[in-house]
Amino acid sequence: MPSKPRSLWDSITAAGTPAGRLHGAGATVALADLASSTSLGGRVEALRGRSVLLIAKDSLRAALAMLELDGVAARMVLCPADLDAAHLPPVARNAAADACVGDAGGATAELEGIRVRVDVDPELTAAPGPRVRSHETEWVLLTSGTTGVPKLVSHDLATLTDALTDTRPGAEPVVWGTFYDIRRYGGLQIFLRAVHLGSLVPADPGEPVPAFLERARAAGVTHISGTPSHWRKVLMSGAVSTIAPRYVRLSGEIADQAVLDALRAAYPQAIVAHAFASTEAGVAFEVRDGLAGFPASFIDAPGGRVRLTVTADTLHVRSGGNAHGYLGDDAGSFQRGSDGAVDTGDRLEERAGRYYFLGRQGGVINVGGLKVYPEEIEAVINSHPWVRMSLVRSRHNPITGAIVIAEVVLADETPEAQRPAPEVLARDLIHSCRQSLAAYKVPASIRIVPRLEVSAAGKLVRPNA
Repeated sequence: MPSKPRSLWDSITAAGTPAGRLHGAGATVALADLASSTSLGGRVEALRGRSVLLIAKDSLRAALAMLELDGVAARMVLCPADLDAAHLPPVARNAAADACVGDAGGATAELEGIRVRVDVDPELTAAPGPRVRSHETEWVLLTSGTTGVPKLVSHDLATLTDALTDTRPGAEPVVWGTFYDIRRYGGLQIFLRAVHLGSLVPADPGEPVPAFLERARAAGVTHISGTPSHWRKVLMSGAVSTIAPRYVRLSGEIADQAVLDALRAAYPQAIVAHAFASTEAGVAFEVRDGLAGFPASFIDAPGGRVRLTVTADTLHVRSGGNAHGYLGDDAGSFQRGSDGAVDTGDRLEERAGRYYFLGRQGGVINVGGLKVYPEEIEAVINSHPWVRMSLVRSRHNPITGAIVIAEVVLADETPEAQRPAPEVLARDLIHSCRQSLAAYKVPASIRIVPRLEVSAAGKLVRPNA
C-alpha cells in the first residue's frame, strides 16, 4: 500500500515540536498548540477531500488555515485579501470549489457550488482527534498585476518548498516578517520558511507601515521581506529605524541600485539581498553582493537546483519549483520553452558580465517603433539623490504614437526649504536622464507628486499592468 503524502504539518514537525509562533495583529498563536488544537472549530472532516477557497482577510487566520488544510483538502485556493469580489465567482468556478474557509460573516453566500462553509478562528479549541493526512493537496495561487480575472496557478507542497534547502531550525531564533500578503507567492514563500525555521510576523491588509514595524520589533524580527515599493514606503515612513534585522530581502519588482544602497545605509548590520521569483516559475535565485542585476555566471550554470537560460533576451527558468500549469479557462496557456523551462516574460540586458532586468515584455512603451522599458528609466531617475521613487508611463503623441513621461516622489532627506522649485527639479532630472539614456527614452516631462499608488501586492500600479 503506498504511503500517504507528506503534509505541511508533518514537514514542520519532522525535527520535533515546533517552537515558533504566528504573530498576528490581534493575537499570537504558538505553532506547538496546533498539535492538539484546531482553528477550524472541529470541522476539519467536513473539508476533507474538497476543493476549498481560502478567503480569510486576516493574515493570522489564513496562516492557521493553510497549516490545517494541507493534507486534508484535495485543493486549496489562496484568495488574496485584495481580490476583487467580482472575480470570486469565476475563480470558484475555475477551481471547481465546493467549500470555503474564511472570516466570520464573509460574503460568500452567493457563490454557486459551495456546500461547506467554515470560519477560521485564532482562538483555538481542542481538536476532535489526531491530525490525519489523506490527500496530497494541490495549492492554487492567483496571479497579480492583471486587470481581468486572475489566472489560477497550480502548485503542490513539493514545488512550493523546492527553494527551502534547509528546514531545520538553527541555534539562533529566526523571526521572519513580511509586508507581502502570505496568500501570494512571495508572501507564501516567507510563510513556509518561517514555519519551518522559526516564527512569522505577517503584515495585515492596509496596516500602516509604522504599526507593522512596531509589531515586528516587539516580536524580535530578524529577517524581513517586501517588494522594492514596500521598502521605499518604509524609507519614507520615518520609522525605518524601528527594527534592526539581520537580513533584508527584496523581490517582486526590479531592485535598482538606489533602493539597495538606501537599505544598506539604513541597516548596515544586515545582509541586503534581492531575489527573483514568480508564481509560475518559482524561486530562481538570490543576489547578496549589494548590486543591482545578477552575475552572468548564473546563466547556463551547470548543476544546481535551478537552470537559467536567456532566449530572445527573456529569462527562462527550469527547476523543481516550476508550477504545474494553469487551471480552468487558462488551462493549456502555460508558457514553456522547448526544454520545459518557464518563460518569465522578463527582459534582460547583459553589460560587463552582469545581467540587468529591463522590464516586463508586456509593459513596453512603443516610441516611434522603438521599445522603451519603464523600469530602465525609473532606475536612472531613482539614482538621483533627490528621488525616492518614480513611475514612468506613456502619453499619446500624434507623431511618434507615444512619448515617455514620469512622476517622481522626492526623498525625505532633502529639506523642503533647500529644494529648488519643482520645474528646476524636473529639468535637473531630465538632464540626468539625457546623460544616461538614448534620446527616445528621455522623459518629455517629469512631474513631482506627493505619492505613487502601490497595489496590495506591494507593486507600483502601472497603466495596463
